[in-house]
Amino acid sequence: MSTVKWKLDQAHSEISFKVKHLMITTVTGRFNKFNVELETENDDFLAASKIVFTADVNSIDTNNEARDKHLKSEDFFYGVKHGEISFYADEYFTVGTEATLSGLLTIRGIQRPVLVEVEFGGIVKDTHGQTKVGFSVSGKISRKEFGLIMSMVTEAGSVVVGDEVKFQGEIQLIKQS
Repeated sequence: MSTVKWKLDQAHSEISFKVKHLMITTVTGRFNKFNVELETENDDFLAASKIVFTADVNSIDTNNEARDKHLKSEDFFYGVKHGEISFYADEYFTVGTEATLSGLLTIRGIQRPVLVEVEFGGIVKDTHGQTKVGFSVSGKISRKEFGLIMSMVTEAGSVVVGDEVKFQGEIQLIKQS
């Protein structure tokens, strides 16, 4: 068996998140700069020896410059001090057709165990002869568990930003020779 390294295909990958605003609508954001490092034994993803995800907090984009600036501030991600989000997987397992990745997520220097649902999209050779693999990932976290504790309320007592953050990603990787 040989170790295979997989490199992120940035042009065909994305990571986004959703959170309730005023508990009546959902705001969507994304990270424009992120990376995934994956090492497998041959093409056996269940036997992956390394799965690491990192995102640049300062690349956050919610399509609103003022909101992005607030999210990078000390109220939320505190990008000046904690510029990176990281996830280090420790186990990839399946139950029937469902696959789950467990690992440690670090935001604002706070590390917590997280489960990520994984859908294997397949493995193919593209038109340039490169072997590529695709995954859809999703999950949810409590932002407050990671120190993202800004908790303003409206005059009527409604929460301005919900606690539950849902995330999803489309990840395409290129096999390295």
